Amino acid sequence: MTGQVYRLHSTLELPLETVYDYFEEDPDLPPEIASVDITRRKNTLIISAVADDETISKYTPTAQLKASISETRVYTEEEQELRNGPRWNDDLDEDEEDQEPLGELIEVAAFKGDRETVLQNTAVQYPMFLVLCDLARQAEKGTLTAITEVDGELQATRIVDGEDRPASIEVVEGPNANSSGDSGVNWRDNEFI
Repeated sequence: MTGQVYRLHSTLELPLETVYDYFEEDPDLPPEIASVDITRRKNTLIISAVADDETISKYTPTAQLKASISETRVYTEEEQELRNGPRWNDDLDEDEEDQEPLGELIEVAAFKGDRETVLQNTAVQYPMFLVLCDLARQAEKGTLTAITEVDGELQATRIVDGEDRPASIEVVEGPNANSSGDSGVNWRDNEFI
């Protein structure tokens, strides 16, 4: 199977623990990918493909997924109700002021941006896109949309909040070919310059 990714946009957010768990459970990777290397550099997570094809030089950069890591607080339903309830500052005890904040602080991997931001390099790019689709199905928050080509046919992909959704490709007319720049400013004959 050959494929190419033409357009991709992602707003996926996954708990970092979910990303690590996904790869530790030995997922079914596309046959072109032998394994993945996961590297964390400060607030960036890089998931690099290790190609199964031995003809690809070890110096050829293979496709990689890139996510930014940030901390966010997650609340249970009860904690969310307490946060949204009324607050009476007059009735606060000193004990209540010293309480720990509600919720649990977790690290989140955000695969956000267009193709060049999220899915980098071209060697085994389409198989790595399939890995990103599997990760998108694990996400509770975010959207992945893409236009790809597989064996000569265009395909639309749309995954919203972990679920595959119907998607289609619409070809629209571009800029009007009949207007050959007549509506623009003629800079050469502009008397104000």
